[in-house]
Amino acid sequence: MFNRGQKLLFLKLLSLFSVVRGYNVLVIAIAQYLTSIYILAPEIPVREVLFDPNLFAIVVASAIAIASGYIINSFYDVEKDLINRPTKTMLDRLVSQRFKLSAYFVLNFISVIFASYVSFRAVVFFSLYIFGIWIYSHKLKKIPFVGNFVSATLAITPFFAVFVYYKNFQPVIFVHAIFLFLIILIREMVKDLENLKGDIAQNYKTIPVVYGERTSKILITCLSLLTFIPAILLVTAFKVGHMYIFFYACMLLMLVFMVFLWRSSTKMHYLVLHNILKFIIVSGVLSILLIDIDLVLNRIM
Repeated sequence: MFNRGQKLLFLKLLSLFSVVRGYNVLVIAIAQYLTSIYILAPEIPVREVLFDPNLFAIVVASAIAIASGYIINSFYDVEKDLINRPTKTMLDRLVSQRFKLSAYFVLNFISVIFASYVSFRAVVFFSLYIFGIWIYSHKLKKIPFVGNFVSATLAITPFFAVFVYYKNFQPVIFVHAIFLFLIILIREMVKDLENLKGDIAQNYKTIPVVYGERTSKILITCLSLLTFIPAILLVTAFKVGHMYIFFYACMLLMLVFMVFLWRSSTKMHYLVLHNILKFIIVSGVLSILLIDIDLVLNRIM
């Protein structure tokens, strides 16, 4: 049996994992590797991609920078989250604000150290990325739509680090990026509906707070319809292998999403919509494997 001190240590580690959203960081790291193998460097043997020290440094620098971003976001949003997510926030508060701030600076420093292994340009890239996360958490997230747009941009930025590293400028990559960006942007706007109560209490000027839920739903619907453009392009104009199954399923799911959006009115409803979008993002990462399974099996040798 664990003693009281060991249980408290375990809870603090669990709290820290919750603050940095460890599961999200892991998904992004996996996505960066799968994107490199299947989309950005399809001609390079899998083993070379997996054991490329520069790519590893980029992925680790991204993961650490993202984790530090979640920490600073939690630091600024502690009062709002206490209203919107009381159970999760009580767990997060096992880690003090002072410790969060210390961890934030340490993680940023480590991220830049890993970036320095790649190049000076990588150091500049990640330094600007870290600054972008801070200015978003501190100021921009309270501005209607600007906060959503910047948040979605920051979410896909780690993929551009890998994109720049491989110097692959094929149009299919940009279409994939646009699709992912739109889904993430929609998720950010749904989160505003989900967190409406806390945003009002803390004077966050989000779209539903300033313009109302109906206006927010109209914008989300327009963005949802826009996702059909890159999805259709990817299955008709580009070679995506069996990943076409994902995009067709995605379009069907987005139709369901839009119908349910206009029937939603409670926090629980918006949480379901949020989880639908999260499912699309995670399944999209895993469905990259469908592009060409045989190709990867052959490239391992």
